[in-house]
Amino acid sequence: MESIRQKQIGELIRRQFSMILTEEGKYVYGDVLVTVTGVKMSPDLALAKVYLSIFNNENQQEVILLMEENYPRLKHSLHQKLRKQLRVMPELRFYVDDTLTEVYRLEALFKKLHEEKQFGEE
Repeated sequence: MESIRQKQIGELIRRQFSMILTEEGKYVYGDVLVTVTGVKMSPDLALAKVYLSIFNNENQQEVILLMEENYPRLKHSLHQKLRKQLRVMPELRFYVDDTLTEVYRLEALFKKLHEEKQFGEE
């Protein structure tokens, strides 16, 4: 269970990192749409797991690799925005959040089952 402080710091990082991706993302990964869906902080606030939703690209892992290659630049930009709120800048780890992809897949599956009348409806 996350503490209140972990949630506060996670939300702060989520908002600021979203702004950084809006400003600098095009230089890192091109015309791909990347949104920050959440940030989970470790109990000691030394590690931030950043969950990203990636659209307009079939290979989502490629975008994660590009972000890891540009990690120093992204971390420095985030540090510039957060230096007055945080004493120590946490390490960032990037993960693909495929929740929306799964929702669309399940929605298509349910639609197909409904069209084939396999729900037991008349």
